[in-house]
Amino acid sequence: MSKLIFVFLSLIPLLCTSFSPERPSDRRVLVLLDDFAIKSSHSLFFNSLKSRGFDLQFHLADDPKIALQRYGQYLYDALILFSPTIERFGGSIDAAAILDFVDSGHDLIVAADSNASDLIREIATECGVDFDEDPAAVVVDHSGYAVSATEGDHTLIASDDFIKSDVILGSKKIEAPVLFQGIGHSLNPTNSLVLKVLSASPSAFSANPKSKLTSPPSLTGTSISLVSVIQARNNARILISGSLSLFSNRFFTSGVQKAGSPTKHEKSGNEQFLNELSKWIFHERGHLKAVHVQHHKVGEANEPAIYRINDNLEYSVEVYEWSGTTWEPYVADDVQVQFYMMSPYVLKTLSTDGKGHYFTSFKVPDVYGVFQFKVEYEKLGYTSLSLSKQIPVRPFRHNEYERFIPAAYPYYGAAFSMMAGFFIFTAVHLYSK
Repeated sequence: MSKLIFVFLSLIPLLCTSFSPERPSDRRVLVLLDDFAIKSSHSLFFNSLKSRGFDLQFHLADDPKIALQRYGQYLYDALILFSPTIERFGGSIDAAAILDFVDSGHDLIVAADSNASDLIREIATECGVDFDEDPAAVVVDHSGYAVSATEGDHTLIASDDFIKSDVILGSKKIEAPVLFQGIGHSLNPTNSLVLKVLSASPSAFSANPKSKLTSPPSLTGTSISLVSVIQARNNARILISGSLSLFSNRFFTSGVQKAGSPTKHEKSGNEQFLNELSKWIFHERGHLKAVHVQHHKVGEANEPAIYRINDNLEYSVEVYEWSGTTWEPYVADDVQVQFYMMSPYVLKTLSTDGKGHYFTSFKVPDVYGVFQFKVEYEKLGYTSLSLSKQIPVRPFRHNEYERFIPAAYPYYGAAFSMMAGFFIFTAVHLYSK
């Protein structure tokens, strides 16, 4: 009994600080390293996360005691893999366990490098990106390289080809190029969920800089992705980078000048780029929730159990976005509701008051059956919303039809004119000589 009490008490702090729909930002993050030296060489990135309230737990990737879950409960909300050379994880962690972790709605950051192991490549492939198959290949750019006194092979790249999305990279423009040195990857064309966040220039290619090219490179130009993100259908988010140095203090604080540009920046864009991108990865931005879904007849307040054909009804929902600390009203003009039975009979764009409240009104179609109010909202960078409420629609009862239907007035007139004509004909026939 005392052992069970100890286990319960040990899980209380984990359950209290875990990911929840009311506070969706990841709070407990497991960081797996190749070497504890990375903890200090990449401290600016880690300190940025800590300053935003994240609890980082550092372990060597081959530590035999590490685990992602205990007693069926996940111990962490997110995972950072800064261990590109690891051949086998310690403890109960393997590629399948990491993919299950993501399938359970948790987030993942993977940083590879020129010496990336098959294990890291396998995880990346399962997420929808393919690193160059040549283990010695790195990204080379003879036009878009960073001017440097020590890097003469043009593998230190200054890239400023960012994704055009304020929700993913923030509204403040990244002025300085981002320093990148590592391996490139391509996106799996069958995976529509993968997005390039940082792309190579048209002059870039992936090859071994220490040997002459004997055949055309497999990856060239803008098809090379340097940093990619994935938002899974369960809204889990993944970041995959081909460079561990991208996150390093050295790249964060280095000045940068792109070849061919007269402008020299005192500080690279790495810190701003990764801070903003990590906010999106860890759901500090772009995370939506919908509450207070309501529908009722016009002029009433209570939700009925059934509607009648041709009823006038109102539908409303409130949508909010998580800002990292509080829920803020989400304002957009493209949220739609469907009145659906096998196919949408009504499709309406919801109006908004600018405070997160969306509403519309429409007439129930002249078709009875079991309908659904459906909101399927998907927008680049935002978590998807899928709302559904089922409601039956009945026809008129026998005593609910109008006594005289205006559309039938011609038929009424025809019937009465026939009767009048019959009486006139009869009178004329009987009394005429």
